Amino acid sequence: MYIDDTIAAIATPPGIGGVGIIRVSGKDSFAIVNTLFKSAGTVPLGERPNRTIQYGTIVDSGSNKTIDEVLLLLMHGPHSYTAEDVVEIQCHGGIVPVRQILKLLVNQGVRMAEAGEFTKRAFMNGRIDLTQAEAIIDIIEAKTEDSLSLAVAQLDGTVSKFVSDVREQLIAMIAHLEVTIDYPEEDIENVTSQEVREQLEPILTHMDELLATANTGRLIRDGIMTVIVGRPNAGKSSLMNALLRENRAIVTDIPGTTRDSIEEFMTIEGISLRLIDTAGIRDTDDTVEALGVERARQYIDKADIVLCVIDASTPLTDEERHILVSVSGLNTIVLLNKSDMGLAVSSESIASMGTFTAIETISAKDGEGTAVLSKWVKELVYGGQVKQTNDAMISNVRHISLMEQAKGQIEQAITSIDASMPVDFIATDLRSAWELLGDITGDSIRESMVDELFSRFCLGK
Repeated sequence: MYIDDTIAAIATPPGIGGVGIIRVSGKDSFAIVNTLFKSAGTVPLGERPNRTIQYGTIVDSGSNKTIDEVLLLLMHGPHSYTAEDVVEIQCHGGIVPVRQILKLLVNQGVRMAEAGEFTKRAFMNGRIDLTQAEAIIDIIEAKTEDSLSLAVAQLDGTVSKFVSDVREQLIAMIAHLEVTIDYPEEDIENVTSQEVREQLEPILTHMDELLATANTGRLIRDGIMTVIVGRPNAGKSSLMNALLRENRAIVTDIPGTTRDSIEEFMTIEGISLRLIDTAGIRDTDDTVEALGVERARQYIDKADIVLCVIDASTPLTDEERHILVSVSGLNTIVLLNKSDMGLAVSSESIASMGTFTAIETISAKDGEGTAVLSKWVKELVYGGQVKQTNDAMISNVRHISLMEQAKGQIEQAITSIDASMPVDFIATDLRSAWELLGDITGDSIRESMVDELFSRFCLGK
């Protein structure tokens, strides 16, 4: 990828809309767009005021045909999204105008941007770090207000500031240790090592505090996979319909009506839930139903919350006993359903069959499942708190993994100090931690990893 050429892409979704936007970035942005842009003024675009909007038309210079009326947003580098000269062409929304304008730009020597290339240029040009670049994806994909707030906080640099501060402290310690390597005196080595140990302890404490937010952050960012399981005709589909407040799943008195998994998204307590109604789990000779049962079992292994629905109006069946055993020890909420018909199953008998997060009595038909799910979602994500705090929170799986590895290297350094190991070993451990933390912000990450990360972006971003 050539970082100094001029690129362009359509920045608005395909289809009909009020406005279509073509984004152009690079050293020749103003000059190239200037060849297509006609307006009352004759001053070249590159000489017009920064951060202004210019009105005119885009004209095909070859045929002298007007393509559309447009507004141009001019942004001189480095004060732009990419830190390069940027022109955003705003035309009428629709498939044809934006494609025609993009085609004219390509004919003038502009290259079609790759996925995420605008944000990659912002990163490569030092305007944002990698955590902030990833936050942009999270902002675009946010499904709730809380996930949006978390992404915006990361874009503001809450995580990167913590990482940068720790890296500065580590490099200072490494430099201190390397001085003792050059002047190997045993007393100096011991004193220096102990000083480093004292400085590492609060760093570990702060890393533990940040990592403690990982589960909450991940659930806010990615949402909660909530899987509804149970035997056929236990009321799973009724529960899903009640939670969604619409007749999404077919409900009949015939067991096995749901043969495949049905997925929908909903929001509870500001958290996005991926709600999955699975086929009733039972032994069956029906090939199609058997595939649905197998898929239900696979979803159980991936779920953040399992809603195990029991038909409490009748005594437990062998099928339900097997299901309860399979979900024991997971984050399972057992729902004793059909309470409006009287209870033939007690909470005590369920509790004796395994370890469950909660056992609740509901009537899915009367919509009682929503309040129960809301209570436990709040407990799972916020630990009973109503909302997240404004402190730094880590949510990206890549960041969590690298932070845990860096923490492990710092702990290894402390172990080396306690074992009176040579300072070379300690410095090596700290340098590994420093590099791992650099991978979070992109200060020391490999180019291939950068390419992979930005490939997740959409075109035009």
